[in-house]
Amino acid sequence: MSFHARLLLGASLAVAAAVGAATWLMSSGSEATLRVFLATLGAAVTGVSVAALLAWHESRRLQRQLELAKRNADRYRQGDFSRPPDDYGSDEIGELAGLLDDVARETGQRLTRTASERAHLDAILTGMAEGVLLVNHAGRLLLANPALRRMLALTADLDGRHYLEVVRHPDVAAQLASALKGSAPPGVEIQLSRAGGRTFMAHAVPIGADRGGGAVLVLHDVTDLRRADQVRRDFVANVSHELRTPLTAIRGYVEALLDGPSTADARRFMEVIARHTLRMERLVSDLLRLARLDAGQETADRVPCAVSGLVTAAEHDLHTVLEARKQRVVTSVGDSAETISVDAAKFHDVLRNLLENASNYSPEGGTIEVTIDRTEDGLRIRVADRGSGIPEADLTRIFERFYRVDRSRTRDPGGTGLGLSIVRHLVQLHGGRVSAANREGGGALFTVILPAVPPEVGQEPEEPSDGF
Repeated sequence: MSFHARLLLGASLAVAAAVGAATWLMSSGSEATLRVFLATLGAAVTGVSVAALLAWHESRRLQRQLELAKRNADRYRQGDFSRPPDDYGSDEIGELAGLLDDVARETGQRLTRTASERAHLDAILTGMAEGVLLVNHAGRLLLANPALRRMLALTADLDGRHYLEVVRHPDVAAQLASALKGSAPPGVEIQLSRAGGRTFMAHAVPIGADRGGGAVLVLHDVTDLRRADQVRRDFVANVSHELRTPLTAIRGYVEALLDGPSTADARRFMEVIARHTLRMERLVSDLLRLARLDAGQETADRVPCAVSGLVTAAEHDLHTVLEARKQRVVTSVGDSAETISVDAAKFHDVLRNLLENASNYSPEGGTIEVTIDRTEDGLRIRVADRGSGIPEADLTRIFERFYRVDRSRTRDPGGTGLGLSIVRHLVQLHGGRVSAANREGGGALFTVILPAVPPEVGQEPEEPSDGF
């Protein structure tokens, strides 16, 4: 029953009681007593009526305030924390309702800011390349970002699980254990088999007790850095070896000349010196060229060129080598592939290096096949040999500087080991790409794809990368 109904019921009962009393007095009392009672009754009824009206008015105002507070509370529950347009009034209840309203809106605004900050944090963690793992004071997982899940090949729900169930590497476990005790251990380099044997730098830091305690583990993938460092060391070692070999030969033959050999020996010694000097000159020239290509100091001045003419010119440069090994080059040019827009000098170097590489790995009397045709991607040039092929593990590294599949399987033709690396740089300078594969029946196949529409002048070519 509402307050209004209870108030009206009480007033009705009071009037009914007064009427009953008056009836009793009329039947049993004197007339004077009755008049006094009726006067008193009139005053009482009037007072009760006025009190009831005032109480009803106040109850209606209180009810409106409560309904307004309830309506605003519903808005806040639905996430609308804007200031309400209505006023609660200036009495004690209105002031209390307004105070609670301010507290609710301030709390809602804080919740909104917290949700926004959480969304920003989630976006940062999702976009990070580093893996992040957060555990509470008991070592239970609270958060693992997508990068860490990829690194550790994690797919199941991890919330609440102990970190030892997820990261089972002893060095990482030791890092987290130290961090949970409040210390900040130095980073450690680890290899994770679940991540394909990649190398990571693991670093754990503690979370203060004022923030609930726990620890944060960060895994940074340093595989490419370590590989680049190894390539750099190999590069220095290879350059030293490639320079020391001809220098040792030159010094030995110069000393022999100083000892006064016969005329025939002197001529042979001078030929050896000239050959090794040329090898050193080619090495230095190739190194300088790679440096210019890396620095973007070379450009491709494209002009229409006959493809067959470029292949013939490259074959002519290697005529002596091909003739000595009884090898021949067979060229096949498809329809609409006779002309190509390239830098003639630079693309001549591309073809020459590919033919020289095929000759080095082809058997005596072998055939090198050059095929040029048009595809949907553009002009395709394939250079194939019938050698021993390329091991699958080496296909991804074949274009690295000084990288050779197996030094024992090839002659020492005086090459620098930089030819295929230069090929890739020059092809990318033309906006194309080059790849290596094994052909059916044995042998290696190198494919160059040049775009149908050459890049515009001034357009940056694809950044080459051979691990150094």
